[in-house]
Order: sequence, then structure tokens, then C-alpha cells
Amino acid sequence: MLRLISLPSRLLTVAGLLLGSASGALSAPSKSQVEAQFQRWIATDLWPAAKVGGIEKSVFDRTMQGVTLKWDLPDLVPPGTTPPKEQAQTQAEFSSPASYFSEKRLQGLAATGRSLAAQYGSTLRKIEATYGVPGSVLVAIWGRESGFGKAKLPYRAIDVLATKAFMSTRKPLFQQELISALHIIESGDVPAERMMGSWAGALGQPQFMPGSYLKYAVDFDGDGKRDIWNSVPDALASMANYLVKSGWQRGRDWGFEVVIPDDVSCAQEGPDRAKLVSVWTGEGIRRVSGKGFPASEAKQSAMMLVPAGTNGPEFLVTPNFYVIKEYNNSDLYALFIGNLADRIGSGGGAFKGAWGDVGKMLRSDVLAMQKALVAQGYDVGKVDGLPGYKTRRSLGEWQARQGMRPTCYPNEGLKSKLR
Repeated sequence: MLRLISLPSRLLTVAGLLLGSASGALSAPSKSQVEAQFQRWIATDLWPAAKVGGIEKSVFDRTMQGVTLKWDLPDLVPPGTTPPKEQAQTQAEFSSPASYFSEKRLQGLAATGRSLAAQYGSTLRKIEATYGVPGSVLVAIWGRESGFGKAKLPYRAIDVLATKAFMSTRKPLFQQELISALHIIESGDVPAERMMGSWAGALGQPQFMPGSYLKYAVDFDGDGKRDIWNSVPDALASMANYLVKSGWQRGRDWGFEVVIPDDVSCAQEGPDRAKLVSVWTGEGIRRVSGKGFPASEAKQSAMMLVPAGTNGPEFLVTPNFYVIKEYNNSDLYALFIGNLADRIGSGGGAFKGAWGDVGKMLRSDVLAMQKALVAQGYDVGKVDGLPGYKTRRSLGEWQARQGMRPTCYPNEGLKSKLR
């Protein structure tokens, strides 16, 4: 996804930072002092960087005049304070991915999505002809990202980006996004007062960060402006352009829910272990619907995906699945979009496979398993306490070597066995 996501444990307000520990409070400057430092930073640090980035002085001065710090944003580190430490984890984060797929929510989004797909049918057909991305996929992303454009965008993006560029945990990133936002304003597409965004600075109905806007936003309604805030054609076509430039393959689906036979290991997933669909079917993998795979897919590559190991639905996914992940780097997000698109475009329903219970798992439990696997020579990807596909398949390979039936997912029963 193009939004910037923060860990829940870091969602601390600046007020909490300034009034927190006694030692922090004693050393922290006052709010008025920070405001003064912010104005100096705009003049002495931000302007030189913007000038190097090609921003005209008149545009800079006009845009930055009246910009204020947004003290209620998360992940802020005012001058004189230090970033908050990670809080101890007490919640069971990995009981099951099932909660991500709320049937009530999916049914509601699908109903609205089908209505809007009909309303904008002509536009969606033109977009698909131009870019090759099915309208159902675009409408699904539209619904997930901004509630089909109805989600409230409460902040002026310039205020958010300037605040985070000055005092966040990722200042260089937000400074570059702020300069990109200045380029958008300089282009004349939208004035600063109408450039509304989220608390992370993500813009408009597609929730593009400013840098992504500059790369992918298009004027599809022909009015001379790339308006992803108010123009549905511009917003949908911009999402399609993003997906195409990220590698979307025209004419291919995102993936298929399947049944994997017991004698086929779940430890084969991942984009680096792709096989032809004909090879997977030769191993006994079948679509859960009972239908055959489209004939055009037989000689195309596909990847096994088991987001909950053998404890949940199983899939063969195409490269387009990983393109959706470029929008938001999460297997569950991409599956949500794929499932919602199927409901909108072809009357699909819930996944057939049930999400099983894996016990009360903490992220720290998964992190301990990852470290144990790395110590034994396994590649788990990023050691971060999140069970990505490399962690899942490494766990499955370890289980097989221990004489266990691979499940390819962390569960409570493995905590004492893998140390």
C-alpha cells in the first residue's frame, strides 16, 4: 500500500512525549520553542533542499506560509526528546488471520462495489482497454483504500508532511515527500489548501504518497488536471497506471483458491519457487471450485501461497498477486483485494478453506522462532516477528526434517520445540 503504516505501540502523541517521563519532560523544549525551531528549519534547511529539488522560490514561499505543526500526529519526536521505546507485547497477535476477512465487511464492500462498477461501467471498460487491469480489481482497491472515495481526509497534506519532515521517526523520507508535494502544487493540478490527505500524508481516493502521485497519477477525464481527489476517472485510471507500471500482466487473474494434497509440501511457496500451472496440476493441486484452470494458464507460472500454512485457505497465485502487494506489501491485503474483486466482478464469495486456530501467539514468539531457524541456517527473510512466506516455508522445512508433518505456520505447540 502506499500509505505509511506505524506499529500500534508507537502511536503516542506529542503531548505524551512532552509530559511522559520526568527526565524527558525536564529536557524537552516548550511547545513555543519547538514552533520557533520549526520556522527556522523551513528557512534554513527545507528551502535549500527544495531549491536543489527544482522548486521555485515563489511557490515555496506561498505554500509554506502559514504551515503549522500538527501535534496530534503519531510517531513524532520533537527536538530534545527521544523516540519512544517499543512497548512490551501482551496481545495475542497471531491467533488467526481470519479477523482480516470480516465477512460482513466484505459483503458490504462487494455490494457497494458492484453498484459503482455498474455506474462507472463505461469508464472502467475504457481504463481496462487502455491499461489491461480489470475494473473489478480497481474498484476493490478503491473500496479498501478510501471507502470508494467517501473516507474523510482530515489533514492538509502540506501540514502533515512538514510536521513529519521536521520531527518524525523518518524525517528524510517525509522531507522528500514534502518536496514532491511542492512539485504537485507547482504543476497546478491542485492548490495546497485542497491537497487533503491522511495522517501519513497519503493523498486522495487512491491514497498515493506524493512521490507516487508524480509517477503514476494521470488525467483520464481530459480536463487538463490529475485530480485524484474529486475525479473518479482520474483516481481509477491512476491506480491502473500504478499497477501496470508495477508489472501487471494483461489477461491474467490474480490467483485461485486450491486444494493441496497431503503429499505435496506446503514449504514450496514464494515468488522464487514458481512453477508452471501444468506442473502444479500434475502434482495433484486442484481448484477448490472444482473447475479447471483456464487453458491460457497452463503454460504460465504460478506460485503456491499458504498464508496460514495448512491452517487456512490455500492458493496458486499469479505474478499479478505480487503486483497488488506493491500497493500494500501484505499477503492478506492482496488476498482481500483479490477476493473482493472476485465478488464484485463474478459473484464470488468467501474462501472455502477455513482459517484455523493456531493458539495465542505473540509477535515475540514468532521472533524467537525466526532466530532459532536462522541459527540453524534457514532463510526466514526479515527477522521481525512477522510470519512472511520465507518464515513459513522455512518452518515447514524444519518440521519435515524433524519428522513432523509440515504445517508451515507458527503455532503455540511449536514454541517449546523450536528454540
